[in-house]
Amino acid sequence: MTDRGPLPHRQAWPAMARCVLTSATMLSRREIRRPREYVGRMIRFGDGSSGRVYRETRVARPPEDPCVLVVAFRLRGVRGRGHAWFESVSLLNTPLFVGFPGFVSKLWLAHDGNGIYRGLYEWDGPQEAEQYARALWRVLALVSTRGSIHFRVFPGVRRDDVLTEPGRIDGQGLPEGEAWSRVVAAL
Repeated sequence: MTDRGPLPHRQAWPAMARCVLTSATMLSRREIRRPREYVGRMIRFGDGSSGRVYRETRVARPPEDPCVLVVAFRLRGVRGRGHAWFESVSLLNTPLFVGFPGFVSKLWLAHDGNGIYRGLYEWDGPQEAEQYARALWRVLALVSTRGSIHFRVFPGVRRDDVLTEPGRIDGQGLPEGEAWSRVVAAL
């Protein structure tokens, strides 16, 4: 599943509002974790780009129907020190995803050499992952360069398996133009 476009406004914004409310409850119950296991590691992608993991967010919910979601976007007008600022304040975006149904974890990747940021998620259910990505699109469109938002869902795989055995997603019919989403190494 990839880039079916954003959800209609009438679906996306209520979904984001529900997520924020659920996230607030989760935060008050201290259900959200920020492990450091992957922080600092470089993730390399099939298009030759790579990004450094600068944060991880996780909940204690093992997936029954695991999938990996990769989201990519380029922030509009962010250059130089603006990238460091974005990384520090991006923690405030946590309520925009942890409360979505099926969220398991997210690795936050710093911009690559082309200014592209990525999120590498584990989700419980490919349909839930796609719904999230399509709702998120509406938020990202407010701050991203037009045409830079993309996502790809890889059903049937866990995030940690993709990081330790990147070839696990090679056989999923990934078109050449989507190499940006294929993890080839985690260093």
